[in-house]
Amino acid sequence: MTSCPECAEPLDSADVFCENCGHSLTAPPPTANDPRAAAAEPACTHCAAGRIGADGFCGSCGMAGPNPRDHVELSLAGAAGVSDRGLRHHRNEDSFALAATTLPDGKPAVVAVVCDGVSSSDRPDEASQTAADNAGEALLGALEHGEAPESAMRTAIATAAAAVAALAADGPVPAPGHNAPACTLVSAVAAAGVVTVGWVGDSRAYWIPDDRGDAEPYRLTEDDSWAAGMVAAGLMAEAEAYADARAHAITGWLGADAEEVVPHTVAFTPHVPGVLVICTDGLWNYAEAATSLADLIGIDARAQPLDAARALVSFAVASGGHDNITVAVLPVEPDPAAGWSETVLDLPVIKASRPKPTVPPMPSFPPAVRSEQS
Repeated sequence: MTSCPECAEPLDSADVFCENCGHSLTAPPPTANDPRAAAAEPACTHCAAGRIGADGFCGSCGMAGPNPRDHVELSLAGAAGVSDRGLRHHRNEDSFALAATTLPDGKPAVVAVVCDGVSSSDRPDEASQTAADNAGEALLGALEHGEAPESAMRTAIATAAAAVAALAADGPVPAPGHNAPACTLVSAVAAAGVVTVGWVGDSRAYWIPDDRGDAEPYRLTEDDSWAAGMVAAGLMAEAEAYADARAHAITGWLGADAEEVVPHTVAFTPHVPGVLVICTDGLWNYAEAATSLADLIGIDARAQPLDAARALVSFAVASGGHDNITVAVLPVEPDPAAGWSETVLDLPVIKASRPKPTVPPMPSFPPAVRSEQS
């Protein structure tokens, strides 16, 4: 039995119209000039007079219609994410992926990947989407086959790096002044009370506990950037380095022209409930300190991760929206089997695997530094 395409009322094979809504079942579909077709096209948000056609542009003023990637929200059990174009960019070059799965031992696991396309590269939006999709799929596959989270993270980042590098051979020659498609990446796995984070570039991860009276929020990642390299080498104070015009030039990224992709990983076991926030610099440029992010998302972040992600994105837009903004929020609770009590407020123990930072010279950018400023 079929149903009416307009109201979903069940139909008999002999029906020529729907008895519920009157829709004709024998009339030809509307043509491009038919008023019924125009009514189905979305109105233009620029001129309000025309409508967005199948080509994505307004038939009246010629402006492009909204892109589905301009604002994306996704929520699932154990995580939520929001990505927004912001106010200054003509497209959203960020991307993210969220997924949940079950490990071989029956315990649940949540995976999140956030990627930021490098604006000075060719097709940065495609690079970030490719990295997020490939890293997410690789993480899920490795975890479901019993691979340890830290090893799975390295596998996923290598897979994403290879996929982004391959874009350089598949697409057109980059426009003048642009490099091969490139992006940064930060990813997280929350499973059995253990959080594992991996990254390349300057997208970040923050730990924000529920109880902020004794347990302090803090940043888990270290940027692959000119400023971070200068601070790590002891050549500049943090405030001075990040005030420099070269501060946001990145020294690590995924792309065909990356000299070497060395993923960083951090694993820790939280002693108290809280949330993990992973984000692009479109957010942390306006609220770099973990305590600032904690104040913005409020105390209900673990119970309402989508609301928390929305609050952070809205803050960045209201602060100027200079860049694309992407945030993923993962609620985390201690694993009782690990022997931790929710009343234990000691700071988590961090085990980090990071290469020794390569410090660029002061006078100019070295060859292996990519400007990410718009």
